[in-house]
Amino acid sequence: MFSFSEFVCLTFDCYGTLIDWESGILSALKPLLAEHGREMRDDALLEMYGKFEAQAEAGEYRRYRDILRFVTQRIASRLSFALHEQEIDLLPNSLKNWPAFPDTVEALRRLKSRYKLAIISNTDDDLFAETAKTLEVPFDFVITAEKARSYKPSRRNFELAVERMGLPKGKILHCAQSRYHDIVPTKELGIANVWVDRRTGRLGPGATYPATAMPDFTVTSLRELADAALRA
Repeated sequence: MFSFSEFVCLTFDCYGTLIDWESGILSALKPLLAEHGREMRDDALLEMYGKFEAQAEAGEYRRYRDILRFVTQRIASRLSFALHEQEIDLLPNSLKNWPAFPDTVEALRRLKSRYKLAIISNTDDDLFAETAKTLEVPFDFVITAEKARSYKPSRRNFELAVERMGLPKGKILHCAQSRYHDIVPTKELGIANVWVDRRTGRLGPGATYPATAMPDFTVTSLRELADAALRA
């Protein structure tokens, strides 16, 4: 049986886990495609996004704002249209408007009453600062890709988080939607993990690059996670 009682700090991926990034991505990209006379199914567009983002993050470190520019340019190239200058920043400029999942803020408030909370996210400091306003609940630690100078699934992001938190790995539980970015490296490092399966019952991998690593515990919502964690 999986027990929450041993954990002191819950760490979270942000985009895809707390923030409904797929809705945010689609709200930015679908009007762009329509403006240039292109159409794609939502699942195919999200899968294309996930593939290009993973490619960009696997290379030499650059800011997430530039990763999003790269993804936009690759999508335009793949669909054979030229971006106007102001369209290149469409994704990074839209990120501050990406919504939280309906259960996120309430669940974080509940969890904050018992646990320390941390963010381990593939983003820039200034971009997360805008998202933090949407999340409302203050985090005890924030570890971004900009701080680590690398992107998950690199172990470096989690190693930096452990160092900054000053806690033994056995006291940390990482909660995330992406098996590829989060479940794979935490299993490699011996950090307990929860898969927040936000896409249960939906077609395809979505905006997350696929992986098959098995999590230690699975929930389908943050509300379910909070219920389980607070029963311990």
